Amino acid sequence: MANLGLLIIRLVVGLTFVGHGAQKLFGWFGGTGATKTGEWLESIGIKPGGTIWAICAGLFELVGGLLFGAGVLTPIGAALIAIIMIDAIVSVHGRNGYWLTNNGFEYNFVLIAVVIGVALIGPGDYVLFYRP
Repeated sequence: MANLGLLIIRLVVGLTFVGHGAQKLFGWFGGTGATKTGEWLESIGIKPGGTIWAICAGLFELVGGLLFGAGVLTPIGAALIAIIMIDAIVSVHGRNGYWLTNNGFEYNFVLIAVVIGVALIGPGDYVLFYRP
């Protein structure tokens, strides 16, 4: 049952990050794409090169989510996700305190704990490629 639990966690978290990355990079799933996301990043003080930072964030989310969800190079996928969540805390949510109800960093912090926990435990037996 632990392997099934790890699969569910990996797929939900991983695919969510794939979606967020696709929003930033391509404008899919209601996203704004790299240019508009870059403009928003510059509006909150991340200058210069907001579009470049948007592309980097989107790639971290997309690649991290794919690796984490597939259970392939899980620690690297988890690290990419954790890095982008730390960035979200530092850049946006940290100044609002902990609680999500105040746009705080509660959710980002929980996601960091989940991906690091799975990376430490391992992806389980249900992974994209066989692992001995």
